[in-house]
Amino acid sequence: MQGNYVNSTDIISRSHGEMMTDRSPAAGKPIRTAMSIEDGIDFAIIELFFFAYRDFTSDPDQILADYGFGRAHHRVLHFVNRRPGLTVAELLDVLKITKQSLARVLKQLIDTDHVVQLQGPRDRRQRELYPTAKGRALALALARPQSRRIRAALEDSGATERALVERFLEAMVNPELRAQIDVGSAKMSGKSHGEH
Repeated sequence: MQGNYVNSTDIISRSHGEMMTDRSPAAGKPIRTAMSIEDGIDFAIIELFFFAYRDFTSDPDQILADYGFGRAHHRVLHFVNRRPGLTVAELLDVLKITKQSLARVLKQLIDTDHVVQLQGPRDRRQRELYPTAKGRALALALARPQSRRIRAALEDSGATERALVERFLEAMVNPELRAQIDVGSAKMSGKSHGEH
């Protein structure tokens, strides 16, 4: 680097968390061409993900808003209902969030009687999470519009296309974390948490 010139890809974090702004000669000038496949990135699939996720989450978001909840509450409710007896440590591992973030969300769900927390039978330090009837009803209400959207999207697809979609989405998950998906699939076969 010469003088104060900084390449636009070299926007780095400075002390006290401040972001250094781009001081390149072209800073502040508008770019009038869109990013495209010529940049070596599959923008078509990326954009489809943006739009699909936007609409996939829109229906539950409206329901959650009535409770003063957000998507973090939705994720906790989903996994506690899919895996009753899940420990707080296991939930943290699945969600990949901080203890502090989970504590706030979990407290709200417990205070509103959507989730209960019990001591583990084998290890009293463990806290197991279970949905209440109220929590189960909300989780199902959140899942129904998403399930309808998926069913509609796959309406004209056969079993082969569905399997392809499932394989694609699984492949998007980091390989070392795919075992978490297998655990979720086992629940669909009717096993309860802790059964083998």
